Amino acid sequence: MPEYYDSDEVEDDGSHEPEPETPLSPLTVPKSTSAAVTAKAIARTRRNATIHHLYVTHEHDKCLALIEEVLGEFDGLCEYPIYVKALVTRRRGRIAESLTLFQAATALNPHNTQNLKQVGRSLYLLGKHKAAIEVFDEARAMGVARNQPEDWEIHHQKGLCYARVKQFGAAAESFIRANGISKHETTYEQLGAVFQEQENWEAAIAVYLEALESAPDSPETLATLGVLYLRLGETYRAFEYLDSALTKDPHNPRTILAAGSIIQDHDDVDVALVKYRVAAQKTPNSAQLWNNVGMCFFGKNRFVASIACLKKALYLDPFEWIISYNLGLAHLKTQQNASAFHFLSGCVKRKPDFAAAYTYLAVALARLDDFENAKAAYDRAVRLDPGDYLVFLNYAITLHNGGDFEKAKGMFQTHDALFDALDEDGKIDAGDDVAAQRDLVRKALMGS
Repeated sequence: MPEYYDSDEVEDDGSHEPEPETPLSPLTVPKSTSAAVTAKAIARTRRNATIHHLYVTHEHDKCLALIEEVLGEFDGLCEYPIYVKALVTRRRGRIAESLTLFQAATALNPHNTQNLKQVGRSLYLLGKHKAAIEVFDEARAMGVARNQPEDWEIHHQKGLCYARVKQFGAAAESFIRANGISKHETTYEQLGAVFQEQENWEAAIAVYLEALESAPDSPETLATLGVLYLRLGETYRAFEYLDSALTKDPHNPRTILAAGSIIQDHDDVDVALVKYRVAAQKTPNSAQLWNNVGMCFFGKNRFVASIACLKKALYLDPFEWIISYNLGLAHLKTQQNASAFHFLSGCVKRKPDFAAAYTYLAVALARLDDFENAKAAYDRAVRLDPGDYLVFLNYAITLHNGGDFEKAKGMFQTHDALFDALDEDGKIDAGDDVAAQRDLVRKALMGS
């Protein structure tokens, strides 16, 4: 929570001594009146330190009780108690009420930029991002008019507002300005997140690498870099950063999940499951975690356990297309073709440009004897990914089973050309199942 400073300006509470019977000259100020106003001002602020102490030590109930006592004593004309009351109210989730209180504090002292910043923050939390930006601009203009140094927090908060309304260019500019004034890890995180939203992975990586120069031991930054390199397919560098992150924070579930996925991709599912067991203790309701655990069991041919984990993942995140896709694969493996069709249909609705989902949807349709729709699904998969040899192999099998031998031969020839173009590592990665299917299809088509 940003620090608050007490204003040097004393508010006039309207209290005056009675007029003396003897008229005074205009240049004469009664000493008793001046002393009374000063004493009132001192009395109004003398418990600010206690209020501050109660707030920072999280004794909020006692803090609010003291604030109400002070406000009652001085007719609610105390800036700092109102400010702290607004902070406590906002922490308790009453955002609209906190906005009203911050506005009251601003009315008492309109020259305090800290009040305006908190008004903007509450507006941001209420989803009124445009209004919040205007308030932050007003706070910045006020600081410039009073020759105050630039405030990084104003630019940071503006960046958050712009990011929320999807104005990513303006958001990035605000975050860069904030870092130019004062570097903060949270600003680097938000700037990197903006570049990730734009799918500008290289720029995001550059931001997080710069962040490491300021905070080289930040486990969150190291983990984020690992995840980004993993997304770009640079597995070695990804694991290097994730390993460093785990060294700094061995119980970070996000880092464990990313490291486990790399281990899982290298077919060491037992070690990956050990990693996921640690992560599950911290984040038992992570859809990504249960998806990965489900696919570990899938790799071990434990399909019932796999489906159970994947269904839990889908329950936790019903709009994640990859979970529906994996459920479709698991049900195909167990010959539950209607269920496979259900989950794969859900996948293509959420991810209509994913060719593999159409391929396996076609397999499910073919097993349900719906050859026309199966062919339509294969055609869509071919249009989306004409270089996938598995699409043509499965298409050839379906066409052969449906009696369209000539077209099946054409599809198999295309598959053969694509498969022969693979290097030796690619052919090895294809696995023995593909080799066996190729031999069966070739014999069936040559004999037909």
